[in-house]
Amino acid sequence: MKKICVIFRHSPIGNASNREGLDFAMLSASFEQEVSIVFTDEAVMHLLAEQQPELVGSKDYLSTFKALSLYDIETVLVCQESAKQFGLSANDFNFEAEMASTHQIQTLIQQANEVVVY
Repeated sequence: MKKICVIFRHSPIGNASNREGLDFAMLSASFEQEVSIVFTDEAVMHLLAEQQPELVGSKDYLSTFKALSLYDIETVLVCQESAKQFGLSANDFNFEAEMASTHQIQTLIQQANEVVVY
């Protein structure tokens, strides 16, 4: 079983690669790969509740993140520094994710067989 780390770095609005990253993560997990997800930089905005991406012409894929546990994707980390930069706390998250330090994220990346950045 490969360990795959999928890193999201871009805002949920105006970028189709995020949806591709989510599809990749769920597809990899369905083939019994050990998938972990990291949100960093502007991607921490994925975690905000009550977003309405259709108002800016984007498809609403954000609610799909709530299904990660159904795919046995248990490790979902949020860069603590990025969350702080955007004024987010764990109480703002729309789905289950854990705040992580830069060191914790680096350790996860080092343990992965593949790292994919979206």
